[in-house]
Amino acid sequence: MPDTNEQDSAIAFGPFRLFAKSRLLEKDGVPHHLGGRALDILICLAERAGEVVDKRELIKRVWADVNVDEGSLRFHITTLRKALNDKASGDAGEGSRYVINVPGRGYCFAAPLLRAAPPEIRTGDPAASPRSLPAPLAKMIGRDDAVAKISAELALHRFVTIVGPGGIGKTSVALAVAHAELAAFDGQVRFVDFGALTDVRLVPGTIAAALGLTVNSDDPVPGLLTFLRSRRMLLVFDSCEHILDELAPLAERLVLEAPGLHILATSRESLRTEGERVHRLFPLDCPPQRDGLGIADILAYPASQLFVERIAESLSEFELSEEDAPLVAEICRRLDGIALAIELAAGRVNAYGIAGTASLLDGRFSLLWRGRRTAIPRHQTLSAALAWSYDLLPSAESATLRGLSVFVGPFTLEAALAVASCQDISEPEAVEAISNLLSKSLIATSPAERRLRYRLLDTTRAFVADKLAENGETDRVARAHAEYFRDFLRDIALKSTGMQSAGGFLPYADHLPNVRAALSWSFSDGGDRAIGVDLAASAAQFFLELTLLTECYRWTQQALASLETDTIDSRQEMTLQAALGVSVMFTQGNTEAVRTAFTRSLQLARELEDLHWQLWLLRGLHIYLTRVGDFHGALGTGEQGESVARKLNDPASTLNVEWMLGVAHHLIGNQDKAVQFCASAMVHNPGSQRLNIGHLGYDDRIVALVALARGLWLTGRPGRAIEAARYTVREAELLEQPLTLGISLIWTIYVFLWVGDWANAEILIERLIDHSARHFLGPYHAVGIGQKGELLLRRGDVDGGIEHLRRSQATLLATRHRIMTTVFATALAEGLASQNQPDEALQTINEAIAQVPDHGESFDMPEMLRIKADILAGLGNAAEAESTLRKSLDLSRRQCAVGWELRGAISLSRIWRRAGKAGDARALLTPLVARYEEGFETRDLIAAKALLVALN
Repeated sequence: MPDTNEQDSAIAFGPFRLFAKSRLLEKDGVPHHLGGRALDILICLAERAGEVVDKRELIKRVWADVNVDEGSLRFHITTLRKALNDKASGDAGEGSRYVINVPGRGYCFAAPLLRAAPPEIRTGDPAASPRSLPAPLAKMIGRDDAVAKISAELALHRFVTIVGPGGIGKTSVALAVAHAELAAFDGQVRFVDFGALTDVRLVPGTIAAALGLTVNSDDPVPGLLTFLRSRRMLLVFDSCEHILDELAPLAERLVLEAPGLHILATSRESLRTEGERVHRLFPLDCPPQRDGLGIADILAYPASQLFVERIAESLSEFELSEEDAPLVAEICRRLDGIALAIELAAGRVNAYGIAGTASLLDGRFSLLWRGRRTAIPRHQTLSAALAWSYDLLPSAESATLRGLSVFVGPFTLEAALAVASCQDISEPEAVEAISNLLSKSLIATSPAERRLRYRLLDTTRAFVADKLAENGETDRVARAHAEYFRDFLRDIALKSTGMQSAGGFLPYADHLPNVRAALSWSFSDGGDRAIGVDLAASAAQFFLELTLLTECYRWTQQALASLETDTIDSRQEMTLQAALGVSVMFTQGNTEAVRTAFTRSLQLARELEDLHWQLWLLRGLHIYLTRVGDFHGALGTGEQGESVARKLNDPASTLNVEWMLGVAHHLIGNQDKAVQFCASAMVHNPGSQRLNIGHLGYDDRIVALVALARGLWLTGRPGRAIEAARYTVREAELLEQPLTLGISLIWTIYVFLWVGDWANAEILIERLIDHSARHFLGPYHAVGIGQKGELLLRRGDVDGGIEHLRRSQATLLATRHRIMTTVFATALAEGLASQNQPDEALQTINEAIAQVPDHGESFDMPEMLRIKADILAGLGNAAEAESTLRKSLDLSRRQCAVGWELRGAISLSRIWRRAGKAGDARALLTPLVARYEEGFETRDLIAAKALLVALN
């Protein structure tokens, strides 16, 4: 029996050599001890070097049928890393560089490998001559699975075609398979390159020549069959797309009549013959577009590995930096993981650097970059590779493909047909052309939940866009594209009329890049502003539902400026004014322009007698009035909404109006009514929670829930308030709607501040600050800064708290976001008083109280009066302090605000205690504490009970 070690190829990395079959690890030529489990892990990772191996897959491979948890895997990974430490080089962390953890995915063996092939033991001479098979790539990245699958398919089915777009690596994979199969076919593997063949009549002769046969007749096929029938052989047919009509029947006949023959073909479309199996070669996996990816994460993807490997070939000192790693990921994504494109881009790094190369990826520069001199002509530039396919297309297909270059990102068949029609291509012709372009790998499919989407790879799109311009078709196709999306969005808008259908644009979010492109063309110098105005009116609702407020503002403003006063369309203007009001309100603040836009839009809705739009606009005006502090105006708007809802006779509309009224009552200070009107939000059917987002970009139910949570605390139910607050944030998260989540965070934070839960308040505040910054919600960000200041005060950092509160106040005053200014002024007054600045504190609280109109009807007026009284008491003015506290208590009782009443009673009891009126203090405080049935661990109840103990 031969020694199995002779058949064991070594995998070399650093000072180590791994013999997988012999289960032996050497270091510097000496056996290196490694435990069994750790060795199994190393073998598994090294066999798939450069790939991320899932943790569960590793556990299954190493422990087979034994149930173990991830802790065992982590232990043995640590053992393995320690064993691989290259201490001789002075680097104790080398093991961690060999085995990289990719968070959330698994582990990756990241070291460069060298494989030493085992010695051959065949006794017979291989039949293949040195020229029969081109050399494979020295190192192929990211295609090991494809090679293994294709080899398995060849064994089972005998005829396999590798299909994919130009430059994706079909030939490289085919050669890797061919070399891997040499032993299985005893060296009988031949490579037939059809790339340079221009005369299809020479196809049989080209195959015969590759086999070393002498052709002595006009028809080489009988001789080919005679030769192949008695042999077991693998033929590799490369670059077949331009000779399919001639090659397909011949290949089918060869496979049928030569039972030992296997064929592996490469083509940009399949041969469509009997018995053929198609293996689609997809682009290399690219790093996702996600923040926080480090070098190890990015290099876990084959596209990035290929890019870095090719740079290192020309720049031996190259080492990827943390700064450049995200650019590498971006380059690979923009090149769609196409191997040829990535290699060509890597070849530019020596001249332009990584950042410079990324900046040149506009399609046109990169199409002309040249690759290896030894590459076949059609692979020396991307343009040549694409021209090879384009020039083979019949006229209908080439025209269709040119038209598709207008699309940015995914598109539907209907959209493609609309564009094709402007090029005088009939619908049946266009459907057939798109099907053929898909099979020829010039169109890709894009995954979508609802229906199939198509897309052009970016390099293909850039190439055919040039062809579109050369043919003078750019403006005509751009117009058809803009008209299609104008009509498409208008139809959705019509179907979405009414609150029952709100949220109708959300499933079409993947059309966003095309809507942007259509608007850009429409308002360009060569575009059509009439189309642009129509499109902007329909797209306004689209942008609002996607919370793209800045874009909504940009296009609605541009459309309104383009409206011709003598031909103005009332419905168009109504839609644009409403969208302008919402987008300005949530991004720039509560300017007078918001009121003007809403008022004008509401006037037009009434003229059009459109009840649904009237209610939507009343909702928008309602939230504007609450934000500027006009709470009675908001209540009046809600009452107007009642009248509209009665006419609509629609339960959803009625519910929304109740919530509007509840929110207004909460802000005015009628807490019992607020809880009554908003309670239905807790039992509202979760399945219909998207119904009331509508076209204003936020969810009315969430606004009602925050009013309910706050109202529960104010009416003396802190336990239920906490539950409602947590439920509100969870429900807002489910909507995945930035404005709504921002609203839920702003208002529920106060429940946690009021009960004294600083830890949860801090989590929500930091989340609000981050969320509002990411979504450009300027006023919300200022509120988050103010709330952070209030939390700092509560925790004793008075200086930090005051600084945050002043910053917040400046922004909120500038944006007229008055709903929070009195709240923050109250906190600021408290902070100043604790810093022994009572005069400024008193001035601050007096100014805040003066901001509230309507005889002090505001939800926070009792608290403002209490803080004023505490400041007066600190100044030694006990009589005025007591008088002010009595006003606070009276107002708290009128508002049913037990939470404020308890705080006022604590403050007054402290004054009375100092004045020797302990009995009066007990009589005031005891019944109030007794009214509470929950929340005994909350801050105010703990303080009240401690004070009662002291009073007793």
